[in-house]
Amino acid sequence: MTNRDPSATLPTPRGRLTAGKPLSDLTWLRVGGPAEWLFQPADEADLAAFLAALPAEVPVFPMGVGSNLIVRDGGLRGVTVRLGRGFNAVRVEGERVVAGAAALDAQVARRAAEAGLDLTFLRTIPGAIGGVVRMNAGCYGTYTADRLESVRAVTRAGAAVTLSAADLRLAYRHSELPAGWVIVEATFRPPAGAPEALAARMADQLAKRDATQPTKERTAGSTFRNPSGQSSTGAPDDSHELKAWKVIEDAGMRGARLGGAQMSPMHANFLVNTGGATAADLEGLGELVRKRVYETQGLQLQWEIMRVGETAPESRGEQAT
Repeated sequence: MTNRDPSATLPTPRGRLTAGKPLSDLTWLRVGGPAEWLFQPADEADLAAFLAALPAEVPVFPMGVGSNLIVRDGGLRGVTVRLGRGFNAVRVEGERVVAGAAALDAQVARRAAEAGLDLTFLRTIPGAIGGVVRMNAGCYGTYTADRLESVRAVTRAGAAVTLSAADLRLAYRHSELPAGWVIVEATFRPPAGAPEALAARMADQLAKRDATQPTKERTAGSTFRNPSGQSSTGAPDDSHELKAWKVIEDAGMRGARLGGAQMSPMHANFLVNTGGATAADLEGLGELVRKRVYETQGLQLQWEIMRVGETAPESRGEQAT
């Protein structure tokens, strides 16, 4: 992708604007081409002013901490927005927890628990609050939609808006936030709990996670959604009898490899960069898994990892081992 001089077409922000920034440095899987422009706003006012002045034809992609993301090898056109220190505050206001979009999920869970508020489901979810809201992430039977009250966002046109949880139409691993809108803050209203009990629950969750998931590898969390997830918030009709890891294992794809990519032998629903993988390796292996599961069980696995950007001209073959 050809880099351009950002000063020729883009407004000048107070924050940092970088042309051709390699996004492989910013994703947990450590793959991906460059962002045409990476914008790290100084604060919400800087973000709003920049988006308001940005030409309407320039696409905007809000990026979190890269924990649930494959950036393709050809990189990302337009402006990639990555929130940083000005957006990671966490505060408790009575029965509510207010968290900046860049606050890490684990940090929010711990801060809430110290105040006697139960957001323990966030403790083992990789990433930051903006991504949790956008994906309606959940764990241990609790979804973001169960605890979310509202979000504040900046629209593609630079306007600040407040949206209720209902406005987002949260569904299984899904929200309907318009393209180019950037979540900057989320307000949760969790149930109360004894701080000691909440801390013990989180410790137990961490122990179970570390015993069953490849937490020391380069992964992006769960690769595919559980096939049965249908309802929005984990209500009684949200059936998950079928687990993605189980159908992948039944298809004989646990441990399968393509280039430097592998479906983890420890947990079949985790895609791992074993070293030197390209985005094409990772996405290609995922597509081979989807194909094999469909051929053997008639199920269409849906990606949970977000895949964005352009493919590079060269790519590897389709033969997994």
